[in-house]
Order: sequence, then C-alpha cells, then structure tokens
Amino acid sequence: MTARGGEASSPRPASGRAAEKVTAEARAAEARAAEERAVEQALALVGRGRQASDPHTTQAHTPQAHTTTPHTTQSRTRPAPGGTPAPGGTPAPGGTPEPAGTSAPAGAPEASSPPPAPPSPDAPGHHAPSTHHTPGASHTHHTPGTSPRAHSETPWREARALADRLGRAVPLAAHRLPLDRALGHVLAEAVVALTDLPSFDTSAMDGWVVAGPGPWTVRNGEGLLAGRGAGEPLLDGQTVRIATGARIPAEATAVIRSEHARLDEAKGRLHATRDVVPGQDIRPRGQECRSGDQLLPVGAVVTPPVLGLAAAAGYDALVGVPRPRVDVLVLGDELLTAGLPHDGLIRDALGPMLGPWLRSLGAEVSAPQRLGDDAEALRHALTTSDADLVLTTGGTASGPVDHVHPVLAAAGAELLVDGVSVRPGHPMLLARLPDGGPCVVGLPGNPLAAVSGLLTLAEPLLRGMAGRPAPDAYRPPVYEEVQGHPHDTRLIPVVHRADSVVPLHYNGPAMLRGIAAADGLAVVPPGGVRSGTEVEILDLPWTSAAPWTEGCFT
Repeated sequence: MTARGGEASSPRPASGRAAEKVTAEARAAEARAAEERAVEQALALVGRGRQASDPHTTQAHTPQAHTTTPHTTQSRTRPAPGGTPAPGGTPAPGGTPEPAGTSAPAGAPEASSPPPAPPSPDAPGHHAPSTHHTPGASHTHHTPGTSPRAHSETPWREARALADRLGRAVPLAAHRLPLDRALGHVLAEAVVALTDLPSFDTSAMDGWVVAGPGPWTVRNGEGLLAGRGAGEPLLDGQTVRIATGARIPAEATAVIRSEHARLDEAKGRLHATRDVVPGQDIRPRGQECRSGDQLLPVGAVVTPPVLGLAAAAGYDALVGVPRPRVDVLVLGDELLTAGLPHDGLIRDALGPMLGPWLRSLGAEVSAPQRLGDDAEALRHALTTSDADLVLTTGGTASGPVDHVHPVLAAAGAELLVDGVSVRPGHPMLLARLPDGGPCVVGLPGNPLAAVSGLLTLAEPLLRGMAGRPAPDAYRPPVYEEVQGHPHDTRLIPVVHRADSVVPLHYNGPAMLRGIAAADGLAVVPPGGVRSGTEVEILDLPWTSAAPWTEGCFT
C-alpha cells in the first residue's frame, strides 16, 4: 500500500539554514517548554470518565498510581477538548533529503507539507476552528479560504511521550472479568490473598507421616489421601501412609519419603534410612502467603501463571482494565483486496496487517473499514465511532484526495501531533475528536511508514489506555555503520544475532520485506551511528512473551 504524498526530497530552504543557527541550548529549552505546554493541553482534554454499564464496573483506573486502594464506582465519559493552548512556535523549515540507501517508491514521496484548508462551514460536522500548539510543532485549524501555516514536526521521543501520557489520561472504566476472560488484561484492583496458602498443613511428598522418634508402629488403615480430612491424631511413636497434598494429622512431626523408609511388615514397624528432622517435607499453613497479603499489585498484566495464582487464592474473577477498542479505516481508491496489482491498482497491505498487530498490543479491533477516497464517508466513520482509538491509513499528506486533515479540522478535532521527525513515516498525526470522541492516529499509507506511525503513536497510546507499564529500554551494539537522516530519527528493521543486532535491507517507506524478517526496530539518531555503537531497540510484540493476549495464541 503506497501513500499519495510522502517524504519530501527537496533541499532545505534558506530559512531552514538560518533556523539551524539557533544554539543547541535555546532549541533544547524551547523543546522542553513546548513539550510541557503540549502535555498540559493534552491532559486538559480529559477530565471525567464514562459510566460503565456493567453492574460490576469499578472506579476508572489510574495506571500511574499503582495503589491497592479498593475501587468504587465511577462514571467515565469521553472528555471534550478544553483549555486554550499555548501559542505556537516558530515554523520549521521545509523537507529534508532522504538518506542514501533508503528506498522510496517512485512518484510517491511522503510529503510533510501542511494540510489544505478544511471544507466550508456549511459542511456537516463543521466546528469553529482554533489554534493549538504541540511539542515541537505549531498547528492551526484554518477557516476556509486561508492558507495553512507551515509547522515544525514533533521530535520522535516527544511524540511518543505525549501519546503515552494522553493514553494514561483517558482512563477506561474497570470491570470484573471471569478468569477464563481475564488473560492479557491489566489489573485495576490488587489481588489480595483471601485465605492462607496452603490453608492447612499438607504433605509435600508421598511417604509416611510420623509422630515422635522412631521406629514407628504402623497404624492400620488405607492411609491419608489428598482431598480428605486429616483423620485421627497420631500418637507418639505411630505412623501412617500419606499422599502428596494430603492434610497432616494433629501431633505429627515429620513426613518420611517412601524411598527413605524401610517397612518391617512382619513386625509392623517402620524404620527411617536417614535422619528425620522435625517438620521435614511438610508444607506448613501460610507458607506461601497469609490471608490479606497482597499477591499482585494494580497494573500487573494477567498472564497464565497469574490466572493460576488467582484461582489458588480463591478468586473466580478479577477486576481489570478493558482492552482499548480500535476502529481501522483504510483509505485509498487505488487499493485491491484480492488478486495481483494491475492497471495502477495495488494490494492493500495494511488492512490484513494492522488488526493482528493491534491485537498483539492488547487491543480489541473491529474489521477494517475500506472507505476509498471519500471525505464524507471518512467524516461519518470518525464522528460515529464509539471506539477508544480510530486508526486511519493514508491520506495524511496534502494531496488532492488526502482528506484526513481537512475532515479532522471540519469535525473540530484537536490536532496534538502533526508530523513527527522520524523516517520513514513523518506525515503521521495524533488528534482528539471533540465532545468525548475517540483519539485518532493517522498513519501514512506506505507500509513501513505506517509501521513507524504505529510504534511511534498508536503503541504508547494503547499502552497508556490499558494501563500497561512501559517496557524496559535496552541498547545492544550494532557492528556495522548505520546511515542516519541528517535531522530526523530513523527506525530501521533489525534482527538479533548473539549479543548484537544486524540492520536489514529493504527498509524503504513502501517496503515490508525487511520488517517481515525483523524482530525489532533500531532507533537511529540523526546523523547515524558508527560500528560498535549501542542503539535503542523497539521490540516487536510477537518476539517477546508479553503482553499476554488472545492474539498471541491465534
């Protein structure tokens, strides 16, 4: 799937060269101030929660605060945009050249120019425009007839941080989930032991339970089995057979494993072949936990072992954060859903890819809606969606049929990120629809550029909504020189080899061959890295054991 409009290859204008003379300290200070203003703006968008219809719904989670305070019922509505943002910054210069070695499809660059003016005020769903500032960028919703201002792109790390914070400021109302439906969810309430574990003294081994010093007289009977009562107390000098998990009788002092005992059947006496230590091979009551102990905190991901622990502790259900719901809108009249490309038409690569990818991130995803290049269909799909996130593919540039920007402007959306300083994929965007509407992530149409947008904006946003912790960053070395973009971050598919990573070829914006063989993406800073340099790695969700979701098994 190839985007119309894409990564510009024109040289930087004179204004860009002048802007580069600003000192590094001033740029850093401005970026920090812009990020704080953008975060305040994004947080102002969210305030209240939507009332859950589930009678078991509890208080909306606050993933940042991992507390064990019991949740109380609280409503959750999609908050409307609020607050007047800080004024925009200085527009950045135009496009920068793509680094050598990165393939871009002929005739399909990813343009970073600003969006065209929105439809007229008479268009359905049109709202009065307003100006909003985002970290490292300035954006204006324009009235019809005015030309859009140039804007600077948001630095890659700031864009990810903003998406994560926005997600964590949009709490999803927690609900009670039976154990067979809780896998992959994040706990909204701590799991506290409902009883001692074990709840009584049990035998850790098959063998003989004894009282006092030996040798011991064998008590008649079938012995003690798991799931039955403890039987009569043992008298000093007595023994009886016992199975693993069986309850220890009163007055017993130890368990002797079968292989460490010798039975004199003629005399009915048991002898130990090793020293017997009081308490050996007995699991005492409360060895694992006592009633009231916290077993798992708020924010823990429900994995298969978590399900087992909860069941052992007496739970039939867990209180978890719902999986974020995502609608996927595939744009473009040039896309085919079957057969070979022909007559200028190409196969839709993103529709089949995004659903499973999003499920592996812990989201619930509806079937892709293929809308073509129909602005009204896009407006209707955006404004009627009840999802938590709407993901669009293509149409984020400023071509004649790139409708995402004007439709969002006409709908009164808050444009939080409009372009990111990353290659491929810089014409991505993050917006929030008004009146409690969903978040919107606009992905470029080129496949690898769309993957970049998915990992830059959608992944941290969904992680924040679901209350998942950010993964620990790690930085293995790369033992070859990796060319970077002069000014932007690059995301390059890599594969792990022993203690290092190897960059893969076929990493152009329109290519999937590299990412299909990769197990991660290297974050290459502007200017590139030399051989032996450590690089940050973004893991792909199917290359690790977490998060545990149903998508991992299908």
